Amino acid sequence: MRQAYPSDLTEAEWLLLEPLLPVKRARGQPRIHAYRDLLNGMLYVLREGVKWRALPHDLPPWPTVYAYFRDWQDDGT
Repeated sequence: MRQAYPSDLTEAEWLLLEPLLPVKRARGQPRIHAYRDLLNGMLYVLREGVKWRALPHDLPPWPTVYAYFRDWQDDGT
């Protein structure tokens, strides 16, 4: 288990957000990263003000996090 970042979702925040997320992606490969880890990556970038490529290595890869961010932004998730 990785050390938590200040930007990580709390348990209460996760419980509120989890039901709002899509059950599965419409197309593409099966998901290998948990939604919570992807959200924590997004929040790290947004709250800490770093570039996508500066995501710490213990979070999912930045291209994956960014792809979910972009897709969810486009579809209104």
